[in-house]
Amino acid sequence: MNRSFTSVALRVALVSAFCSSMFVACRKDTKSSQDNNGTGTTTTAVTDEDSLKYLMYRTMQVTYVDGGRNTTTTLPTYYWYSNVPTLDPVSSTYVTAEDLLTVMKTYSKGTGSTALDRYSFLDRTGDLSTALQDGVSEVNPKVSATGSYGMEVSYASDGTKTYLYILYADKNSPAGLQGLTRGDEITAINGDTAISYDGSTGAHTTKVINAIYKSTSVTLKVTKGTTNTSDTYTINAGSYNINPVLFDTTFTVGGQKVGYFVFYTYTSTVNTKGAYTNTKTVLDALFSKFKSAGVTNMIIDLRYNGGGSVTTAEYLDSVLAPAAAAGKPMYYYLYNDKLTTNMSYAGLESSVNFPASTGGFSLNNVFFITTKNTASASELTLNNLKPYMNVKLVGDSTYGKPVGFITFTISKYDSTHTEKYLADLYAINFATENANHTGGYFSGIAPDQQANDYINVPWGNSHDDNLDYIFNYISNGSFTRTSASARLATQSALNLRASLPTSIASPRFNGMVDYRLGKRLKN
Repeated sequence: MNRSFTSVALRVALVSAFCSSMFVACRKDTKSSQDNNGTGTTTTAVTDEDSLKYLMYRTMQVTYVDGGRNTTTTLPTYYWYSNVPTLDPVSSTYVTAEDLLTVMKTYSKGTGSTALDRYSFLDRTGDLSTALQDGVSEVNPKVSATGSYGMEVSYASDGTKTYLYILYADKNSPAGLQGLTRGDEITAINGDTAISYDGSTGAHTTKVINAIYKSTSVTLKVTKGTTNTSDTYTINAGSYNINPVLFDTTFTVGGQKVGYFVFYTYTSTVNTKGAYTNTKTVLDALFSKFKSAGVTNMIIDLRYNGGGSVTTAEYLDSVLAPAAAAGKPMYYYLYNDKLTTNMSYAGLESSVNFPASTGGFSLNNVFFITTKNTASASELTLNNLKPYMNVKLVGDSTYGKPVGFITFTISKYDSTHTEKYLADLYAINFATENANHTGGYFSGIAPDQQANDYINVPWGNSHDDNLDYIFNYISNGSFTRTSASARLATQSALNLRASLPTSIASPRFNGMVDYRLGKRLKN
């Protein structure tokens, strides 16, 4: 989409002072006061945690408009606000803001009795916003300020034994710069070979998680998947410019050119200053290459993509969509009743359209490789294309997240007007539907063809079960494989090892954020 997006974090200010035993919430340059905390009770905040609890609750349940604005309209932002009963946010019942948020999420019920909100959270560092908008890797403050290794790991099994593999590594990351990638087996960590899978909370598994995700330096003994040679790598955590494309290539299948790329995160195409990011540069070059190659089928591998910025989903859809989609609805927003009634006041929009001209491809098919780790902006991308072209999913059902965030930055000002950052609030603010008004996929989107994720198969290899099914469809118009017995024999001979997707939970963000809506709310 040819738009310029500037990120914004809505500033909610709280003066930590008392006025007739009431909260005073105001902008830095105003004296307007609130009569209570929105609960009908009179409460005094004396700690940063109470301030955060109060402001989070008020933003979600009462109104995002602070005391510096004169309005008779309350504008709660939480998608399920009307389900949540009146709570006292600074009650000692909730030790932390996360405790309060956990309780609020239990009321996010649709037509059934199961809570739908398994997504809302607080980011107390603000690093996520920088990563998604500016494309700079997240820092884990619980470890250090030095960054991460830029890779993820998981266990796999051949049916009798488990193995530890690298799922992927960002090309620009400390791990990626040393050549580590998918299909590389880790046989020892810091000289310790006792790393076999012993359950998600087992001693071996915990040791692996701590070494890979919670340390600043690690030494790995690795057997390379492409050469079967073993070597030792010492990796130091660091910050890096994210490259969301892990691998790309072009195949010729049944006389047709097929573009394939692995996309692992939806970092924004436009940064906080309104300039194009490395993500935009990388994707522009990729699609230009595919167009020059005469690609008529596209495979987008989203098996480990937990989402990110909706601007990147819009970019991908605009490039991939046929010319017939130009100017037509890409997707619709759904808000709570009060935001919907006051969309004009709040500056929100009801839908997003495809641009006047799409990317220039004329694709016979677009295939998405998906797993239960495929979430949010990834699901938005493929769902938006379904009304306009032949979209096929191969792999496993997606995660199930048809809802998104508008980021609210929560800060307080003390009596000297000194600002103190408290947290970024990511609480569900909207749902999405495609042009056919299809959405609500909280249980995930089922694949058209189930396929295994063999971790020891390198990117782009024809022995990848997902690619084999897709190639069969391109050649024969069906996923049905006529040589199933030969395929099984080949898989056995290759000793393929299937992913154990729940063995190690990904520490990465899962969701979709619309920074454009945040800017409009602020304005």
